[in-house]
Amino acid sequence: MKIEGRNAVAEAINSGTTIDRLIVEKGLKDHGSNKIIDSAKSRGIKIFFRDKVALDRESATGRHQGFIAEVTDFKYCELEDILALAQKKNESPFIFILDGIEDPHNLGSILRVAECSGAHGVVIPRHRSVSVNETVIKVSAGAANHVLVAKVTNINDAIDELKKNEVWVYACDMDGQEVYKTNLSGAIAFVIGGEGQGIKKLTKQKCDAVVSIPMRGKVNSLNASVATAVVAFEYNRQIKIN
Repeated sequence: MKIEGRNAVAEAINSGTTIDRLIVEKGLKDHGSNKIIDSAKSRGIKIFFRDKVALDRESATGRHQGFIAEVTDFKYCELEDILALAQKKNESPFIFILDGIEDPHNLGSILRVAECSGAHGVVIPRHRSVSVNETVIKVSAGAANHVLVAKVTNINDAIDELKKNEVWVYACDMDGQEVYKTNLSGAIAFVIGGEGQGIKKLTKQKCDAVVSIPMRGKVNSLNASVATAVVAFEYNRQIKIN
């Protein structure tokens, strides 16, 4: 798998991700480039300097910014690992469950929101969902290297497991109580629906409650990553107050 772009590559190096080789565009002399190169050298990463044309051929996104890192495939975790991280940090679990997110740009943005908002992890289904790939890592601006992602066979089973661990599960949908009027204290998991059909009926029924984001315009829905950000930082606001 390839990671492209300055921020994504720098985060991969700093986070200790196993990098098989780093390809760098010849002639880069700016401070930011030198800092990435020096960090890679200090960690013993093999660096290959190539012409821009060579990087263009290697690039999957066309936006490599002079840096392409070849890494081992993304390492997923178990749901138990996410709960264990919350316990280790002595915090109430704060989790996102993604029901069929298929757009890698959405998943990358959601991972970035999860990292920035202090979520302990993200749960995605094994099937009918985008995996963490090069585009996801690029869009996440390196956040994918710092967020636990559990890939599960069945998210309904994952919801049941979370409920057994006293995590309150909220579906984010249009017909729920306004998130700003909902008490979000304690252990929380938010279910975010896919771009097309949203949250599946059975999954929604398994949730403890439904929260909505009030709309004032003519369009009645938000992009999945934007909706994630809204509920994430409302949760943060409430726990800070409480």
